[in-house]
Amino acid sequence: MERKLALLASPAAAAQEAAKRLRAITHFVDINQADAIIALGGDGFMLQTLHGMLENHRILPIFGMNLGTVGFLMNEWRLEGLEQRLERAKIYRVNPLRMMAATVTGEQIALPAINEVSLLRETRQTAWLEVSVNERVVIPELVCDGALVATPAGSTAYNLSAQGPILPLGCGLVALTPISPFRPRRWRGALLPERTRVKLRVLDPVKRPVSAVADQREVRDVASVEVAIDQAMPLTLLFDPEHTLDDRIAAEQFIS
Repeated sequence: MERKLALLASPAAAAQEAAKRLRAITHFVDINQADAIIALGGDGFMLQTLHGMLENHRILPIFGMNLGTVGFLMNEWRLEGLEQRLERAKIYRVNPLRMMAATVTGEQIALPAINEVSLLRETRQTAWLEVSVNERVVIPELVCDGALVATPAGSTAYNLSAQGPILPLGCGLVALTPISPFRPRRWRGALLPERTRVKLRVLDPVKRPVSAVADQREVRDVASVEVAIDQAMPLTLLFDPEHTLDDRIAAEQFIS
């Protein structure tokens, strides 16, 4: 049976031009009739597309082609041979995080994250956080610029910049990484089973306000944030077998 493909492209000129050329040689359908998505753009556009599927509760396999800057989540852009590439593509399933943030005014906000959930200080004052794992307080007072919880797919993004570990896909772990920790000085984070529930409570949210960010979406002035893997809505990414996502994650460990 012929695969029904939808084409999505970022607003960038290069992606729009590539979409025009691809439409001239390939038949695409509306996304509501599709059984797979071709995404043209960079990593930011890929995350935007994945979030759109999560919000609409309609998850489709997605094959991205890089017309952005880094393209870590994307395949190489090529005009020809799309059907053959899809037939050979390696499948990766990625479980997103689910962030439940409570603001100082009592508002409850739930957001998904494919890469990471991060807490960040809003002012020059350091953040004071209480860290709990599965409802047990493990660090009563973490003094820092912030902290984050990252998935394996997101471990090479902000997590790596914060000196967090690179996690192989399928390892069944998430990374809990502090951002510029001042106290405890020697704590550099933890590797936790993916079914772990992490809670970060802001100890002084008025004097030391903190925001929470789920990938690119921010919630200001949070009082606490709970983070856990959402097992109910796995995402499916497709990659060329000669340049797969796990290969890229492994290669990042040897880049100086």
